[in-house]
Amino acid sequence: MQKLGIHKNYDVEGLNKIEKQSDIFDIFENPHPDIDYVIRSETEEFTAICPVTGQPDFGKIIIETTPDKYCIELKSLKMYLLSYRNRGIFHEAVTGKIAKDIIDAITPKWLKVTGEFSVRGGISTTVVVEYPQK
Repeated sequence: MQKLGIHKNYDVEGLNKIEKQSDIFDIFENPHPDIDYVIRSETEEFTAICPVTGQPDFGKIIIETTPDKYCIELKSLKMYLLSYRNRGIFHEAVTGKIAKDIIDAITPKWLKVTGEFSVRGGISTTVVVEYPQK
């Protein structure tokens, strides 16, 4: 986890080699800790590799958080998501890992990560992780 202002430059090759991907996150203090609000970030350009076939998996990732003390800076979130591009990981595993990494980085009051993955073999997959769990 990085504090905002301590910037790292990553090339795509470098992103693929980072073992603790949550270290990519830059964080900053919540500017409105006195009120609850939701930050919604999404990308329709998420890619990873199917660990069974080696084929690319494409999907939409939606991240919704109600921050507590900290927020994640958006460029670092983009770089974090890009770091999955050449990694073999199942849909369920990547959605859960994204949620756990965000929880570890900023401990939000509430978090919902939705992975909507493109059709593969005639089946589309949607995985939802919510924190805290009900």
